[in-house]
Amino acid sequence: PDATAANSRNNNLTCFAELVDKCIGSRIHIVMKTDKEIVGTLLGFDDFVSILCETEITPEGRRITKLDQILLNGNNITMLIPGGEGPEV
Repeated sequence: PDATAANSRNNNLTCFAELVDKCIGSRIHIVMKTDKEIVGTLLGFDDFVSILCETEITPEGRRITKLDQILLNGNNITMLIPGGEGPEV
C-alpha cells in the first residue's frame, strides 16, 4: 500500500508539473497563504513549485504595487489560476 500511495503522489506531481509547464509565458493569477494575490506572466517554476513571475499588479486590499519580477516560494502558494485576471480592485 505504501508503494502504491507513493506512486500515486508522484503521478499527481508529474501531472501538475506538466499543467504548470503549459502555462509558461501565459497570464496567471496566484493566491498566496497570506491572502496576497499576484497577477502576471509565468516565466518558470522548479520542482518545489517556486514561481518566477513577471508581475503586472499585486493587489493588497485596494492598494496596487507594480513589480518587474518576483520569485515566489512554492510553500506559500495556495492557488494557481491560469489565465486569471485577479480580483477586482
